[in-house]
Amino acid sequence: MSEHIVNVTDASFEQDVLKADGPVLVDYWAEWCGPCKMIAPVLDEVARDYQGKLKVCKLNIDENQDTPPKYGVRGIPTLMLFKDGNVEATKVGALSKSQLAAFLDANI
Repeated sequence: MSEHIVNVTDASFEQDVLKADGPVLVDYWAEWCGPCKMIAPVLDEVARDYQGKLKVCKLNIDENQDTPPKYGVRGIPTLMLFKDGNVEATKVGALSKSQLAAFLDANI
């Protein structure tokens, strides 16, 4: 994983995501999820490209089972964009880099 991506847990979610300055993209994922692995390199690139404008975080749903239900995560990968502690936008499923960039540009 890229040094530009922060692994968050149930315990660190509030500090790393909800109290963050600026927008935060959270990727809800799991080891066994094929599409999650497909978008990992895309997230690495986006984390680099949007450095300074966007914080990118990943939350493993198998290791952190409290946070996903709070935000209605039912399928993975789920990407949620948070601003000022609130969910601004959500996408479910694997996205190409251009689709993810368009989603981010429309919402940050």
